Amino acid sequence: MTVAVNPDGLPALVLNADYRPLSYYPLSLWSWQDAIKAVFLDRVNIVAEYEHEVSSPSFRMRVPSVVSLKSYIKPARHPAFTRFNVFLRDRFRCQYCGSDQDLTFDHVVPRRCGGITTWENIVAACSPCNLRKGGMLPRDAGMWPRQKPFKPTVHDLHNNGRAFPPNYLHQSWMDYLYWDSELEP
Repeated sequence: MTVAVNPDGLPALVLNADYRPLSYYPLSLWSWQDAIKAVFLDRVNIVAEYEHEVSSPSFRMRVPSVVSLKSYIKPARHPAFTRFNVFLRDRFRCQYCGSDQDLTFDHVVPRRCGGITTWENIVAACSPCNLRKGGMLPRDAGMWPRQKPFKPTVHDLHNNGRAFPPNYLHQSWMDYLYWDSELEP
């Protein structure tokens, strides 16, 4: 007896040509449709498959669970400056108290004092700490960031992203991901 499975729940892990994930956070995943399309366009190699198949009247194929690109994509050295990437750099923790709740970002040197919105002047801060610091300099508020803000590399963000594995990790992906084994499903 064949059990019907919705293939929408079967994403493919996408690896670069060097067999490293394109990104860890968010994890580089494609829908099963995009993975199969890339196979037919000869852009990827199938590395692992699910046990489930998709078919049409003239075609039958197991759904890819891991694919690798045939052409290497050189990752950007420095990621885009975004609120999410600031939070990821700071490991989703307030840089003043360590809370992981209600995060905002804070200008270490406030804008009213000439501070600008750059990697080197922005830190993750919970709302209570951000309100308490307000428009003051760290010395005036008596609040210093736990780490000096810096411009991260993609490698820095990938390493931090490994601390936050997604809710779903298929067993066939584990040889290509580098989270603790205790986090395996």
